[in-house]
Amino acid sequence: MSAWGATGVGSHPGEDHFEALRVVFGEVPGLPYLPELPSRGVGADMIGRTAALLVELPVEVQPSGWRLTERPGRDHRRAADHLRRDLDGLEEIGHDYTGPFKLQVCGPWTLAATLELRHGDKALSDQGAVRDLTASLAQGVADHVREVRRRLPGVTEIVLQLDEPGLPGALTGTVPTASGFGRLAAVEPWRVEESMKHFDRPIVHCCAPGVPINLLRRAEVRGISVDAAMLRQRDEEAIGEAVEAGMSFLLGVVPSTDRPLPDIGVIAKPALDLWRRLGFPPDRLAGQVTLTPACGLAGASPAYARAALRATRRAGDILRDDPASAPQG
Repeated sequence: MSAWGATGVGSHPGEDHFEALRVVFGEVPGLPYLPELPSRGVGADMIGRTAALLVELPVEVQPSGWRLTERPGRDHRRAADHLRRDLDGLEEIGHDYTGPFKLQVCGPWTLAATLELRHGDKALSDQGAVRDLTASLAQGVADHVREVRRRLPGVTEIVLQLDEPGLPGALTGTVPTASGFGRLAAVEPWRVEESMKHFDRPIVHCCAPGVPINLLRRAEVRGISVDAAMLRQRDEEAIGEAVEAGMSFLLGVVPSTDRPLPDIGVIAKPALDLWRRLGFPPDRLAGQVTLTPACGLAGASPAYARAALRATRRAGDILRDDPASAPQG
């Protein structure tokens, strides 16, 4: 278990990746990460950025969205160029950094629910395509991790985050077909459990309702990242079992778009209250709970993004320093 204190979910506003990196290393030094800047356009979005990592599965943009294709074209190269520039910036800004570092990629189920096959159906409609996509992504992610370690030799561990906002829909059969007139069949839970074994103990981020906490515990992922406001009382038993199993939780406690930020005691309160209700010892809190914004910060202003991360870090200090004496009202 690691006391990271605070980190971000991944996306940032603007197009200046150097400035985004400076903000990340400055405001959440316990677990900095490689920020994503989707406002740069095609290839900088979550799907295109992750598709650039796929091995032997090139992609292109069609009017309906990203689609697998026979050979790399302009869209694939653009996505790869964005990522390469980000890694160049990371090496320049973080060259002397020592400590853990987080990478975010789109998870296989959200990717499969979004990417279209060459004939137009979504990859999620074809179990063989999902297997191929998962294996390709796992290889691409492993290569990506090695490249980051090469550029940042002081990194002590890479924390991998799989972004899976589409996972609840895949499990409940609510993902629309490519035509939009139907719904794809629900995915069997065991397939999701098996897919997670292709990755090195990831943290799974899901900002949609219905996060499958028990399933992810059975899949033995390292942790779950979720918006604290979306947790319901019925989730608490599953959270307690996951915590007991040693899993970490990244709790989103700061709004991800511009608004007045509350006092840090108010920000930390959802995590503190949850921990007290679960009845776990206070000294375990900082080792298993890390605070984050509620979701990515791409929709915020640059000033707010910086302030949100700073507030998250300061609230995280409460969890680490003395949770037993933290504000309870």
